[in-house]
Amino acid sequence: MRIVLEKREARSKTVTVLVPIISFVVSLMLGSIVLGLSGANPLSTYGFMFKGAFGTWIDFTETLVKAIPLLLTGLGVALAFKLRFWNIGAEGQFIWGAIGTSWVMVFWNFLPLPLLLPIGLVMGMVAGAMWAGIPAILKANWGVDETLTTLMLNYVAILFAEYLYYGPWRDPDGFGFPGTKRFPQEGWLPRFAGRAHYGLFLALAIAILLWFLLSKTRWGFEIKMIGKNQKAARCLGVSIEKSIVVTLLISGALAGLAGATEVAGISHRLQKGIDMGYGYTAIIIAWMAQLNPLACILVSILMAGLLVGGDQLQMMVGLPSSMGLVIQGLLLFPLLAGSVFTEYRLKIVRKVEA
Repeated sequence: MRIVLEKREARSKTVTVLVPIISFVVSLMLGSIVLGLSGANPLSTYGFMFKGAFGTWIDFTETLVKAIPLLLTGLGVALAFKLRFWNIGAEGQFIWGAIGTSWVMVFWNFLPLPLLLPIGLVMGMVAGAMWAGIPAILKANWGVDETLTTLMLNYVAILFAEYLYYGPWRDPDGFGFPGTKRFPQEGWLPRFAGRAHYGLFLALAIAILLWFLLSKTRWGFEIKMIGKNQKAARCLGVSIEKSIVVTLLISGALAGLAGATEVAGISHRLQKGIDMGYGYTAIIIAWMAQLNPLACILVSILMAGLLVGGDQLQMMVGLPSSMGLVIQGLLLFPLLAGSVFTEYRLKIVRKVEA
């Protein structure tokens, strides 16, 4: 008797829902081991994290602040993954979105002030899309591995942003602080509670629209078809190359919009610390949500809660705030292992005696 993996003929909805839940529970158990080795009580620590992220309305609004860029980058990564294009470059696309918006806000003085915000957000999307377009064209035309190109382009974006806010874009009146001058108030995203801004409603609307496009339109059907079987899609007349480029432009635009809303809604300038790792966390969000745009909403809030709750650990428990990032990272391993069971199932093969 032996146990083998057998490919499922169709995805089980029950398994699709259970895998991320079980993976999350396993990751919490792994986190408990790390916390225990650090000398902290796991239950108390998780309680402090939950209270820090969701205990009061103010705490929850801070969680929403983190959830906005996480949701937008998560949607962008999930869309690319649907196509089986491994976009690891959402962090760089996020940063380019922030650069594009800052360029408009700081240097486009010829614009009427009411147009600063909409054009700034659009330029952020364009910048993110163009940065994603580079590995998309390389993949579509020459088959260059996208995992490496998207990852390496992140560092190019980070270093270029540093060059700008330390160099030519640095505010001469900023007392040496690395950052551009402050955006005009007309270019700020309005806030509705605490620091939470209207970028949240924009992100929610995009999540619903993306779900509709992927599940109810021909374009969404073609994306799924390419992700499952490129040869079959090509035989049915689908242009693989065109789909890769178009989909990655949209993916990059969503990550770019995340960067645009971050500088327009929170920092109101391009400054040091813009590379917060949202693009990398987006990979976890996409996998936990099983590439479902609507599920990305809940997962983004959960991951934002880990970030905000982690910031409270240093004050409440004496642990470094980076412990929240450690727990986030531990999420990825059970998710990757669990994702095998969405495509395969265990089968017991009994040896037949002669």
